[in-house]
Amino acid sequence: MKNTVKKRLFLQKLIIGILAAVAALAVLAAVTVFLIWGNELATLSSMEQLRARDDSHLDGSVYTMHVKGGFYLDEFIAQGGASSDSELIDFITAKITKGLIPMEISESEIACSAFTATAADGDSLFARNYDMSKTNTCLVFTEATGDRHATLSTVDLQFLGIDTEADVGGLMDKITCLAAPYAPLDGVNDAGVSCGIFMSYQGAQTVPTAQDTDKPDLTSTTLLRLILDYADNVDEAVEIASAYDLHDSAKTSYHYMVADASGRSVILEWVSGTDATDNDGATRQLVVTYNDDDAHIGQAEGECGYQWITNFIIQPGYYENPVDRKGYDRYELLYQELSAVDGSVADERAAMDILAAVGRRNWNNDDKNTCTVHSVVYNLTDCTALWVPNEHYQDEDAYYAFSLN
Repeated sequence: MKNTVKKRLFLQKLIIGILAAVAALAVLAAVTVFLIWGNELATLSSMEQLRARDDSHLDGSVYTMHVKGGFYLDEFIAQGGASSDSELIDFITAKITKGLIPMEISESEIACSAFTATAADGDSLFARNYDMSKTNTCLVFTEATGDRHATLSTVDLQFLGIDTEADVGGLMDKITCLAAPYAPLDGVNDAGVSCGIFMSYQGAQTVPTAQDTDKPDLTSTTLLRLILDYADNVDEAVEIASAYDLHDSAKTSYHYMVADASGRSVILEWVSGTDATDNDGATRQLVVTYNDDDAHIGQAEGECGYQWITNFIIQPGYYENPVDRKGYDRYELLYQELSAVDGSVADERAAMDILAAVGRRNWNNDDKNTCTVHSVVYNLTDCTALWVPNEHYQDEDAYYAFSLN
C-alpha cells in the first residue's frame, strides 16, 4: 500500500512538474513573440474597415491602420536604402516577418492630379486625386519617434499584393499590410509637409529613373516616406531628394509635388534631354521647380502663387510634340478652376469641389484609368485631412476627417 501511495505521489509530482514546464515554455514563447513582434502585433490589432466595398461602383474597401513603432525605417536608411523593388522586398521581409513570410511591394501606371491653394482663413492646402482601377485602400498613421514626424498617408493595397476583388481577410492578408508604410501615394506629417507621387511617362517608351552614383538609393515610394518622416519644410524635402539616387518602381517613371504650411511648394522631376532622348534613366538629374520661381515654365505658372500637377514633365521644351503630354486636359482644367478664384478657396470642401471637377467619371477626359480611387485635401496649417473615396462627393457619409494633432 505504501509503495502504491508513493508511486501515485511521484506521478502527481511528475505531472505537475511537466505541466509547470509546459506553462513556463508557453509563457517564454509568448514573451519571445511579444519581444520580437510586439509592435507588429499592436499594428495588426489596430487595422479596421472604415468603409465597405461596393463592386457596382468600383469601390474597394477602405481601412485604417495605426503603425506602432518605427517600422525599421532607421535601419533601412542605415543600410543605404534600396535600389530596386526586390531589394526593398528583401528588407521588409527580413525585418517585419523575420524572413518567415514573403512580402510584396510594387507600383503601376497611375494617372493623378494635385494642386495647392489657400483657404479663406489663410490655411495652406494640398489637394490630390488618385486615379486608378478598383482597389482596396488603407489610411496609414505612423508615430513620431525621435527626430521623425507623425504621419498620415494613403496606400493602395494592391501594390502589397492584396486582391482587388476581395476584402482584406485573415491573418496572412493583415501581415502583408504591415508593409504599407513603405508604399505611400500621398500624405502629410505633423510639421505640415505634404507630398504626392504621380506618373510622368518619360522617354520614347516609358523609362524608369535609375540614377547610378555613389549616393545611397531609394525607390519611388520610399522617397515619399522619407520626406514625410523627416522633412520640416519644402527645402528639407528637396535636400532629402537631392541626397539619394532615385530608382523608379515597376518599370515606369514618376515625379512629385511637395508643399508645406508656409504656402511654398515644389515639383521634383528627374530629366535628361527631351522626351525623345530621355531614354537613359541613369543620366537623369533632379530638377526642382518652386511655386515662387516658375516663370520659366510658362506665363500662367509664373503669374500665380499656387502650383498644380498631372502626368507630364513640366519643363519647357521637353516635348517635341505637345500632344504627348499625358493628363494635359486635367492640367488645363485645374488651372481654369484655380485661376477663377486666384488660388484662394473658401475651405477644404471648396478644394474638394475642384478635385471633383477633374474626377475620372465627372467629365469627358483622356484618361484610360477607370475611377478616381480617392480624393484628399490636406490642411498643412492644421495637419488635418479631408478624405473622400471613389468620387462619392455627393454622399456626406463618405467624407472622412482626420487629424495628426
